[in-house]
Amino acid sequence: MSEDNNISKFKAKDQNIVDNKELNFFEALIPVIILMGMLAYNIFFVDDQEWFGSYTNQIILLLGGIVSAIVGFFNKVSLGLMLREIWENLRSVFVPIMILFLVGALAGTWLVSGVIPAMVYYGLQVLSPEIFLPASVIIAAVISIATGSSWTTSATVGIALVGIGTALGINPGMIAGAVISGAYFGDKMSPLSDTTNLAPAMAGTDLFTHIKYMAYTTVPTIIVTLIVFAIISATIDTTGNADISQILETIDATFNITPWLFAVPVAVVGLILLKTKPLVALGTGVILAIIFAVIFQPNVLENVTGSKTETIVNSIFTDTNIPIDDSTYMANLNTQDIKAINNNENLEPLFADGGIEKNFSNEELQHIFDNANYDKNTLDLKTESLSRLLTIDKLKQLFGAGGMNGMLWTIYLIMCAMVFGGIMDAIGALSRITKALLSIATTVFGLFASTVVSCLGLNIIASDQYLALVIPGKMFKKAYQDRGLAPENLSRTLEDSGTVTSVLIPWNTCGAYQSGVLGVGVSEYFIYAIFNWLSPFTTLVFAAFSIKIRELKNK
Repeated sequence: MSEDNNISKFKAKDQNIVDNKELNFFEALIPVIILMGMLAYNIFFVDDQEWFGSYTNQIILLLGGIVSAIVGFFNKVSLGLMLREIWENLRSVFVPIMILFLVGALAGTWLVSGVIPAMVYYGLQVLSPEIFLPASVIIAAVISIATGSSWTTSATVGIALVGIGTALGINPGMIAGAVISGAYFGDKMSPLSDTTNLAPAMAGTDLFTHIKYMAYTTVPTIIVTLIVFAIISATIDTTGNADISQILETIDATFNITPWLFAVPVAVVGLILLKTKPLVALGTGVILAIIFAVIFQPNVLENVTGSKTETIVNSIFTDTNIPIDDSTYMANLNTQDIKAINNNENLEPLFADGGIEKNFSNEELQHIFDNANYDKNTLDLKTESLSRLLTIDKLKQLFGAGGMNGMLWTIYLIMCAMVFGGIMDAIGALSRITKALLSIATTVFGLFASTVVSCLGLNIIASDQYLALVIPGKMFKKAYQDRGLAPENLSRTLEDSGTVTSVLIPWNTCGAYQSGVLGVGVSEYFIYAIFNWLSPFTTLVFAAFSIKIRELKNK
């Protein structure tokens, strides 16, 4: 990702790895074991996975931090050092947090301005279900290579692709997995990406040697990813009430749809390509969206709250839901019909909180009215009305945004993760665990495997993608040299296991960001983020069979 143009230089130069000789390996693991235990208990034994309420994950991370602090006190670590490390961690995520706030504002303003509806409207006419998932991977990859940022990719085309795919009746987890796979492929291969610059800086090689050498594992992985998504797209069942014509008609009736609306996302991507700061680019996107909302969507602004100004302010800061007129279709259903609909367990949420997940064929919808003995014309009318209401229900889910307020849960998660990671660093636990992994690497494959495990572990423990590159990079650099291995082996492994897996951890800054922006939980997209979890296996296969393992020339 690329939240700050100089963040790689800052991390590489200033990151201090705390070593505490008083702390042993088993003591370093105590906070990790307790944290993992609490998370596992919440997942497997708490029905709604809200052990401590809606902020359970945040509280668990803070409890893990308290345990870490207790271990630190027993090993002569001062409170001042812990607080300093927490502050450094929180300071390092200041820009990402500001980006998250702007992404929330972006989602809200792009909704009321018609930008997202226009993307969905035209996208539905271009992208068919049969090619949608592999196309999403490619689109996200191209944007990410051009911008050098998986975060920017998700915040722009990613949001649109989730909207389009959801309207097509595709599982949001699949869509998010495809977007993330493409975005992280592009992030890895782009010379503009900060992680792509950071990894070779840590390993001691140059940027373009790193990219060239990384392609050996990255290109086969993305090819496998595209093949899997092509198979999924070819076999996926998107039939039912996801009638494209109904969706297009409803969008067109609600918004003023015009190609001019694409000027907003084009301007944002253009500014990023010109290496404008992400905060400036996204802020510009919010301002342009407000202007376009006033010009193109005056009726929408009036209908939401009755005041154009209030609607715009709400779209930036709080929840926004675009009203869709369903009165015509509701008028065709009587009390008996509504009772029959509510008696169907799959349709029951329609008149309550919405969120119908199942797709229905016309025949299935007709069966809802079996007991009413309607004539054919009446039955067709009621079936059509119910189908339209289901389409509106789908669009209501799409045409809602939380603004900056909707990002607070994610921001709190990142901050709590930084508290836990900061204390773990301050007490020397991160260094101790990494050294233990290094000590058991007695073969070349063992060295690669230890690097992979170290990067994965730090993404889980430190909750920060950069630390997952910096700490193993510094700790393993000499070991690779001693084995006569070129530094690009280390830089490639750092990226294959550190950069891409960060998004698979719910409390990692990357996992929290992507789930918050795309509106899809990590648990929902995990299995479909094929490129991300396959990359570490690919690098280990190459190491096991000594494929493209470059040695130092002066060995």
